[in-house]
Amino acid sequence: MNVLIIGNGGREHALAWKLKQSPLVKRLFVAPGNAGTALVAENVDISPTDFPRLIKFAKQNDIGLTVVGPEAPLTLGIVDAFNAEKLRIFGPSKAAAELEGSKVFCKNLLRHADVPTGDYRVFRNADSAITFLKDREDVPVVVKADGLAAGKGVIVCAGRAEALDAVDRIARQREFGAAGDQLVIEERLDGEEASVLAITDGQTIVTLPATQDHKRAHDGDTGPNTGGMGAYCPAPLVDDEMLHRIEEHVLVPTVHAMKRSRRPFQGVLYAGLMLTNQGAKVLEYNVRFGDPECQPLLLRLKTDLMEVLLATTERRLDELPPLEWDPRPAVCVVMASEGYPGKYARHKPIRGLDEAARLPDVQVFHAGTTVRDGQVVTDGGRVLAVTALGTTIPAAKLNAYTAVKAIRWDGAWCRKDISDKALWKSR
Repeated sequence: MNVLIIGNGGREHALAWKLKQSPLVKRLFVAPGNAGTALVAENVDISPTDFPRLIKFAKQNDIGLTVVGPEAPLTLGIVDAFNAEKLRIFGPSKAAAELEGSKVFCKNLLRHADVPTGDYRVFRNADSAITFLKDREDVPVVVKADGLAAGKGVIVCAGRAEALDAVDRIARQREFGAAGDQLVIEERLDGEEASVLAITDGQTIVTLPATQDHKRAHDGDTGPNTGGMGAYCPAPLVDDEMLHRIEEHVLVPTVHAMKRSRRPFQGVLYAGLMLTNQGAKVLEYNVRFGDPECQPLLLRLKTDLMEVLLATTERRLDELPPLEWDPRPAVCVVMASEGYPGKYARHKPIRGLDEAARLPDVQVFHAGTTVRDGQVVTDGGRVLAVTALGTTIPAAKLNAYTAVKAIRWDGAWCRKDISDKALWKSR
């Protein structure tokens, strides 16, 4: 079967790398792809949101399955557009993707489904939000732009002054554009963050091992929010008992609530959680594989991913045997361009990729890269997702950072503490 992957990040390179291993896959295309996906698939210069061209390409190239990586085409309705043309596609409908596309919708659904989450208020303009903040106790809050903001529209605030500044940035300065048409102010939850992803066909839920992302730019979880600076899997803080509770009290009621609201969910349901003293509470939902969580997950997955995706689109997940996993943990370290998550330069030549690729138990997934004059160069803020297996989390971390040290470009940087939160539980 011919397969088309939509997107150009590290997640899409990981998906291409994994799907390439399936005997069910004949030809593999990525639109638009990057320098890494070109090593395992055929890149196609089509934007992820150019639905007419993508549909035309799928028909002309006998694409049997399209796999959508990023959130933007999902929230814009690519699944609906492909379904209308009788083309098989993996991902949620536009209506279901609003679970990520609108934080207001997500919070309201969580409340109605009685899924544990932080208390919140919704505001349609800056003035009402400012009045609310000035009239209440000066306590830590989180201010969120309602719409998509590339992972940067969530501002964690220590107190009123920071919250007022966040409201000004989102609703008055319009730092995130139309994503700030509405905003959410919610209580700041204390605890450890974890991510639990599940694949669902709308009836059966297959929960994947827990991961832990590192959203803040700098070591010690300091600095601004990013799209993710690294991740590891499995996360020891989510044991089997807790994972079962998350399935029972978070994932199942969410899928049921989506079905009741006539937005049946099919695809990847990604729960961003805070593990509090009162149990796991949902911070947000994503409706696709996380990036960089996808990389360590797929490096550990031994089951044929193509079989899982096809079973999801055909609503027969219940027929599949349990997924098989490499028992070794995996750690992913994101290498970024100088200036990220702010402004950064592009087209810096990258050296050492071949040297890193020769290291055992290492996969270097490309995120923001392209090829110019035969040379792989930077083409984004998050450039590479260096991912490695190890017998323990510390061993996986060592393998990942050994590969990181082999790779160089002008301005390259990364966090040095990816997975350290797990080390005390891994010894």
